Amino acid sequence: MKTLTALRYLQDLWDEKTATNLDEPELLRYRSNLLGADLRITNFGGGNTSSKVEQPDPLTGQRTDVLWVKGSGGDLGSIKRAGFATLYLDKLLAIELQYKGVAEEDAVVDLYPLCTFGVNPTVASIDTPLHGFLPFRHVDHLHPDWAIAMAAAANGKEKMEEFNRTFEHSLVWVPWQRPGFELAMMMRRTVLQNPGCDGIVLGGHGLFTWGEAQRECYLNTLTMIDHLGQFVQEHIERNGAAIFGGATLPARENRKDLALDLLPFVRGLVSGQRRMIGSWTDSADVLRFVNSKDGAALAHLGTSCPDHFIRTKIRPLFVPAAAADNVATLQTKIKTALETYRAEYAAYYDQHKVPSSPAMRDPNPAVVLIPGIGMFSFGKSKTESRVVGEFYTNAIHVMEGASALAGATVVRDVPQAGAAAPCEAFEVYTNYVALPAAEAFRIEYWVLEDAKIRRQPPEKELSRRIALIVGGASGIGRATALLAAERGAHVMIADRDGAGAERVAQEARATAGKEAIVATAVDIRDRNSIAVALRDTVAHFGGLDILINTAAIFPSSPQGAIDDGMWATTLALNVTANYLLAEEAAKLFGAEQLDGSIVLTSSANAVVPKRGSEAYDVSKAALSHLIRELAVSLAPRVRVNGISPATVVKGSTMFPRDRVIASLTKYGITFDASATDDQLRDLLAGYYANRTLTHQPIEPDDCARAILFLAGSHTRCTTGHLIPVDGGLPEAFLR
Repeated sequence: MKTLTALRYLQDLWDEKTATNLDEPELLRYRSNLLGADLRITNFGGGNTSSKVEQPDPLTGQRTDVLWVKGSGGDLGSIKRAGFATLYLDKLLAIELQYKGVAEEDAVVDLYPLCTFGVNPTVASIDTPLHGFLPFRHVDHLHPDWAIAMAAAANGKEKMEEFNRTFEHSLVWVPWQRPGFELAMMMRRTVLQNPGCDGIVLGGHGLFTWGEAQRECYLNTLTMIDHLGQFVQEHIERNGAAIFGGATLPARENRKDLALDLLPFVRGLVSGQRRMIGSWTDSADVLRFVNSKDGAALAHLGTSCPDHFIRTKIRPLFVPAAAADNVATLQTKIKTALETYRAEYAAYYDQHKVPSSPAMRDPNPAVVLIPGIGMFSFGKSKTESRVVGEFYTNAIHVMEGASALAGATVVRDVPQAGAAAPCEAFEVYTNYVALPAAEAFRIEYWVLEDAKIRRQPPEKELSRRIALIVGGASGIGRATALLAAERGAHVMIADRDGAGAERVAQEARATAGKEAIVATAVDIRDRNSIAVALRDTVAHFGGLDILINTAAIFPSSPQGAIDDGMWATTLALNVTANYLLAEEAAKLFGAEQLDGSIVLTSSANAVVPKRGSEAYDVSKAALSHLIRELAVSLAPRVRVNGISPATVVKGSTMFPRDRVIASLTKYGITFDASATDDQLRDLLAGYYANRTLTHQPIEPDDCARAILFLAGSHTRCTTGHLIPVDGGLPEAFLR
């Protein structure tokens, strides 16, 4: 591998002190993590690395070559040792004897488990033979944008040869072939016919590099990709502002506001079959593409690299927006464009399906491009929606690079053509070559790809749901936020105590991941503050499915009586604030046109009158009826329910030490003045528990489970209902 030109874009991160203490499998893991840490080198979840390691056979004790190769569905940046499949190399190579040709190549995949070395449950990927049959100890298969730009250029092979002369490399070209055993045979044959070659460009696909030692392989890969970057970027810089045919409209100054106005609407449209979590970006790369003359045509042509369109679908939805379009006009254009997209996707499926094809999947786009505004991307989680956007940004880079590599003449006989697809199957626009629709379908609806999807773990109860939990910094709200995170929800934790909300968010992230939980401060007596919290929820996740409020106030004073101001504050916070929350959330639910759920927190006090708590009791009685009123006014799309807990002492901000002591004194309960706050609360909770039929203290988790029962799909036919969580209080029984 030549390194005549210094690295310009990438950095050699190899630490010899770290590497010295690692065995070969760990060095493979280390090499993979370094490569996967840079998205310019490969995409999240994309690419593949391998090493052929000599190890003792656990049965015979004899030394044998073992292929360690990234397992199906793994991510190089985060892969652990256990993420690699291990196969006897000689057994894998022996599969060639059973190989009957490309028409039956999928059958050999069933033989990979028979080659497993050791007791290893990690599933070998479709790329396994691509690594096994190359005659090198260590192999990297990556999808850097610069390499795919060359692989997807109509003059790509010609430009590869120019690159070889410029940087003194010896890359070789292999035409398009779907990953699998046939491609492995083609690659081995090409390498044997070109001794001394230092890498392979797979037409329309990606890059292979290698080395005889771990460090050598890493450096070879790093150097090759950086040199490709220098070559492609030089061509891009020559084009300047003319790239993609130049800009036809500017980025809109109010694009963020427009995006947040549109995102719930778009989320609702693309969630017809399965709810999606959304992301939005107005990165410079995205805006340059969507605002350009060629953007719409290139987008419709589709992506080239399978690694891209498995995430982004064969093409995005491109909305023909104009610079002066308002939200209503944009919504109309989005709906019209989406109808066309769905029809085209159904036609694509019908044209290419075969009897063994899986049923048609969701015909909605994963990526929506709007000139002047940017890109919306969608997935089953926040992480996936972000990654989908990153993948399409990669696709933009590929189209940019391929277009920039264009020569003076138009290429007709594209080098991607071969046994798998003839020249006429490929479409070319501005030197960019898209994968033929038939080949894209063969990958998207590949039985092996479908099997990978079915191997994924089942989704959780609240997966794909977005919940705003108000009062989430403590007590019932905190317990609800943690349980919702555990059950798969994306959660915005809101509280007047913003720092407390963030502390709970940190707890929840340990379960749900850092991207699924966010926190914000909110004052629910202020409609504008509520609107901002909802806007933040949209900005992070794309919309709203569940609104929960546990925030309330129990008025008290040292004199035992409250003034007019405290009475008004109690009603404002315990009643009016719930109305404001529901009314503002209803705007989001209306934009999405998806079924929504609201759960509010009333109290057993709503039906049990007591001396000294009139303001609180009246406010909760009003809230109970507000729940019924909202259930009527927001039907049929939104369900509104509530819980009516008895006194919850544990974790509640309504029970500071002085109130607990006052209550203990009121009830004549002996206590130690030096006891901790929690000890005093437990004493009071025990007293309240003994007044119930079950003799169980009501805890935040009890309320959280009831809240999420009402919020979720198990109660799809329940609205206007309040569930008592009171341990059994006869005086609170319905009259």
